[in-house]
Amino acid sequence: MKEIIISSQNKFIKMAASLKEKKYRDELNLFVVEGLRLVEEAAKSDWQLEACFYITEVKEDKRIQEVLLLLQSKGCRIIEVSVTIYGKMTEVKQPQGIMAIMKKYKYKLADSLVGVERPFFVVLDEVQDPGNVGTVIRTAAAAGCTGIFLTKGCADVFAAKVVRASMGSLFHVPIFENLTQEEVVDCLGKYEISILATSLESSTIYFQMDFNKPVAVVFGNEGTGVSRQLLEKSKERVHIPLLGDVESLNVASAAAVILYEAVRQRQ
Repeated sequence: MKEIIISSQNKFIKMAASLKEKKYRDELNLFVVEGLRLVEEAAKSDWQLEACFYITEVKEDKRIQEVLLLLQSKGCRIIEVSVTIYGKMTEVKQPQGIMAIMKKYKYKLADSLVGVERPFFVVLDEVQDPGNVGTVIRTAAAAGCTGIFLTKGCADVFAAKVVRASMGSLFHVPIFENLTQEEVVDCLGKYEISILATSLESSTIYFQMDFNKPVAVVFGNEGTGVSRQLLEKSKERVHIPLLGDVESLNVASAAAVILYEAVRQRQ
């Protein structure tokens, strides 16, 4: 059954708007996905959907009607609102007029390793730019990674910019967030997964590295690189040669280069 909310003072509208802030996402264990493509991905996932908002002007769109029917079949609340009310909830300058509120999903590391012979993880170590975090999640999912670890200090996985940059890939790859470097080391050590840190110091060129083993590749902060704690615990270090006059590659670009070398070797 579809609902219509006409007041911007409605408690549910206020709650949805509050999810722009991390403290409320954490407190309520909810986050927002926005845009038709992302809502479609959310609807196809196993994640729990709480509600979907759409503006009156788009309700005749065929794709939107289809996704609303799918969401309705999953027991999701379907709520029609005005452009003005929608504007209070969105963070997008030119919104498509549809968004969903979802429950965060908690993965268990042991479950993600079931049946995996050669685990292949990504570790993001205090990567702060939301676009970089979301893009690496998308690349890791495309490369078939077993999962992604994010240390404390990384951009929030459930922030709107990260969700958009991931293009829905966060629904398809296990993510373990808000960990200390020590917790990451302990988790990987428990399953005998080698840590491979990206670094220019005493490192091997990425295409000479053997990725055919259980491995976790660490990509560091945009300014300071991989933290000392993870560098010291890494079994090996790897770098991408820079032949032109540049200091470094963007972390998302570096991740794409290295992860797809691993894909090449593993195939």
